[in-house]
Formats: sequence, structure tokens, C-alpha cells
Amino acid sequence: MTETALHPLAGVVARVHDDLDDGFELGLLTLGPVETGAALVELERAANRLAALQSRLLAHASEVRVEDATGAASTAVWFANATQVTRAEAHRRVRVAVAVNEQYGVLAAAAASGAVSPDQLEVVVRALDDLGDVTAEVRDEAERTLVGFAREHDAKALRVLGRRILDVVAPAVGEAREAELLAQEEREAVAKIRLTMREDGHGCVHGRFTVPELHGAMFTKMLDAISSPRRSHLRAGSDGDAADARPAWERRGQAFVELIERMRDADLPDAAGAGATVVVTMSVDTLTGGLAAASLDTGHRISPGEARRLACGADLVPAVLGTKSEVLDLGRAARFHTKPQRIAMILRDGGCTAEDCDAPPHRCEAHHDDPWSRGGGTSVTRGRLLCWRHHRVAHAPTYLTETLGTGKLRFTRRV
Repeated sequence: MTETALHPLAGVVARVHDDLDDGFELGLLTLGPVETGAALVELERAANRLAALQSRLLAHASEVRVEDATGAASTAVWFANATQVTRAEAHRRVRVAVAVNEQYGVLAAAAASGAVSPDQLEVVVRALDDLGDVTAEVRDEAERTLVGFAREHDAKALRVLGRRILDVVAPAVGEAREAELLAQEEREAVAKIRLTMREDGHGCVHGRFTVPELHGAMFTKMLDAISSPRRSHLRAGSDGDAADARPAWERRGQAFVELIERMRDADLPDAAGAGATVVVTMSVDTLTGGLAAASLDTGHRISPGEARRLACGADLVPAVLGTKSEVLDLGRAARFHTKPQRIAMILRDGGCTAEDCDAPPHRCEAHHDDPWSRGGGTSVTRGRLLCWRHHRVAHAPTYLTETLGTGKLRFTRRV
């Protein structure tokens, strides 16, 4: 019985493994910075070449139906089972491999030389596939141009260039094609709109959303306008921290909370005739400084400090209960600073009046120096502007408030 001769490619793969074994056994102590950098670059190129060779084999595997030996549903499913990559990744690799090796010779050659990474390969294939019904000459020119771009741009930049490639190789049709692609993407984006929210049982709500790119950009602008880094004398803590030291994801998260609180009831449609107002129910004792928690009409509970802060907001209605739970107050218009009063404070204060805070007026709220809950009036003289963050601190029981000679407020954490 004679053994079947192995294809020479099997020997190539075996030698690659042998060489890699040798590489892992080498010590690196004498490898200097220059040589280390050069080796890394060459290894990246070698990795690109190995990926290109694997891509070529995947295309061949699809052609010879390697899956038939095991009864797998497709080449991608066979590959996922044989290598433990995810099925989604396997389908992606097979799709790109077939496209590159059957349709795009220039791209395949560039990948084989190591000049194009797997990520770039997929980006170029997608860009060429998206060209639609163009002439062979235009498609070939687009392929050559994108391969040239790949030598100078990473996959992210290449994706942007790929979207506008017709503007380079065929300006006459590029504009109409881009408009068609954008319209298609917008239709698909609308169909994907989602928003899910869930409570974790520990005081937080977690959510995920998918929105069109336009609305994502608008949302980002809103959050950045609120969360732009600003100076603060407060240090890290639950009621305030140094804004400049916070990571962007934390600033944006807190800006999202502030954006929700800034949303005016008048801007939202009515719900059962009552609008989208949140009603905060608390006792007189809580309103005047007690420790009892308050309730929302949604069934949730909040701390007394948070309840007192919300009582200052014009778009949240406090329902204050007496000792026998009778409603004593459902909010009075006189409790809130009027627009002319706010304008006067803007002209006088110029922004947040907390020490060392430079938040501009449009990011500030009107605050009562003499708490409304303790009989304080609503006036310009005894009112001031505080940014959202310092307004929270002003109502937090963990901070003491001191008015400086300059009229600024200084907050000191209680010991």
C-alpha cells in the first residue's frame, strides 16, 4: 500500500511552524530597540502574508467543497468547527477570501506581499462591492487606487476613502452613487433603531441603544456641550469630583443624566393629560432637612438630599405631605425663579458661583441661598447660579457651604 504524496504546501506550513519554534526559543535580552522595532514591523508583514495565504486556501476550500468530508453545511461552518473561530468570523473570512481570490487580482497580489492587512482587505472588498453597476475599467481603477491608499492609510481611514473612491476614479458617477448609498444606509439605520433598559435592583438602570448616525452625532454634541472639562476645587467623591480628571465616558454619563433633568416638560407630549412630569412625594420633615427617603410616582425611592435638590427644579413637582399624609403643597409658581430673574442672575453672576468653577450660564441652574423648604423667598438678591454638579453638592448632606467675601460659595466635605 503506497502512501499518498503530500502537497508541497504541507511542507511550507511545517517549516513555518519549525521557524516559529526557533523564534520562541530565542532569548531577547540582547535585542536592542532598533532591532526590536524592525522585527515587529517585519512580523506584522509576515502575519499579513500568512493571512493572505490562508485566504487563498479558504477560497480553494470553498471551490473543492471541503465541508463534504464531514457533512458540514458550508465551508464557513466547517472552518468554524475545525478552528474554533466563531461562525460569524468564519463566514466573514470565507466571503472575503472568495471575493479577493476570484475577482480582485491586484488586491490579492498586494495581500500576498504583506502590504495589505486582513482588516484593510475586508474594507477594500466592501468598497469595491458597493460600487454597484459600474464599468470594468472603473472597477479596476478603483481597485488599484484603493490598494495604493492601503500602503499609507489604516483600515479606518481606508473605509472613509473607499466610500468616496468614485469621486477619484469616476467623478461623473461618484456623486449619484454616494447619494444612493447614503439613502440606503439611512433606511437600514431607521430599521435598526432600538432602545432597551433594565433595572439591576441596586439603584441603577442599564441600557443599550442603536440610532442612526445623524442622531448619534446630535446626541454626542449635546453631551459634549454639557460635559466639556472644567475646573473644580472638589476632589473625587460621590457628590462631586475634579471634572478635568474624569474620563470621557464618566463625563458623558453624568452629562446624560443632566440632559434628562434639563428636558422641559413643555417640550414633551402629554401622557394621560399630565405630561411627562415626575412627582416627588416627601414629608415636611424630609423637605426641611430630615433623613426620611422620598418616593417617585414611578414607584422608586430616592435619598432625602436628592429629593431636596429636585424640589428646586421647575420640571419636577414635589408633593409635600403633612403628618397625616395630606397633601400640603403641589408646587407653586412663585417657588421657581422666573426668566427675567434668571437673566438678571446671568448678567450678575456670569456663570456658576461655586469657587473655582467656570461653568458658563447656559450650564447653570437657579439656586436659593435660603432654601425654599425653610421659608426662603424666590428673588434675585437671595438667588444665585450653580452648575448642575455644584447644585447637587449644595443639597448634599455630606458638604458644608460657606459664602466667601467675593460672593462665591465654598464647599467643604464634612469630616
